[in-house]
Amino acid sequence: MALGYVRPARPEDAGEIARIQLTTWRVAYRRILPRHVLDNLDEAWLTRRWTAAVQEPPSGAHRVLVAVEQAEQSYLVGFAASGPADAEALAPNEPAEGLGSDVAAVTDLLVEPRWGRRGHGSRLLAASVDLWREDGFTRAVAWAFDGDKATRTFLASAGWEPDGAGRALDVEDMLVPQIRLHVTVPEGAEPAAPAQATPID
Repeated sequence: MALGYVRPARPEDAGEIARIQLTTWRVAYRRILPRHVLDNLDEAWLTRRWTAAVQEPPSGAHRVLVAVEQAEQSYLVGFAASGPADAEALAPNEPAEGLGSDVAAVTDLLVEPRWGRRGHGSRLLAASVDLWREDGFTRAVAWAFDGDKATRTFLASAGWEPDGAGRALDVEDMLVPQIRLHVTVPEGAEPAAPAQATPID
């Protein structure tokens, strides 16, 4: 019987986090981003990035969590990264104070496709919400590609809604639209999240 749980990431997880990110992006975003961009992503660079994020976070409220599936062996199957909303969370021309100091921003929430629909995404999101509440955040935001219906559906089923903000990422001279979603961080116990795992970034 498989068992899933979430724990804080460790420095030695960085390589697996990078591999999961590459694998998931190349499946989930193959119709959204240019293929050569996905093919040329540097796993070693991503590993260094995640090592730094885990070992030297900008603040105590910046967190990386990993989802683990444990059967006969344990497998790292997904991860989530979030922290206080910063300039990367803002919409174009939105003032620096537009989101406020009580807003958390999800930068990554990904589950490797072969481990999808086993509750890992829901557990990562629920664990993140618990930490946001501890850190005093009252709202959270996340950017999703407009064409990424799986991510948008997953977040919507967990109570997230578009907040009206949008932007377009310039990827190799190709503009890729994104929308921003938000949710209120509940004060009490977190309601059960839907048991579905989908890629978010």
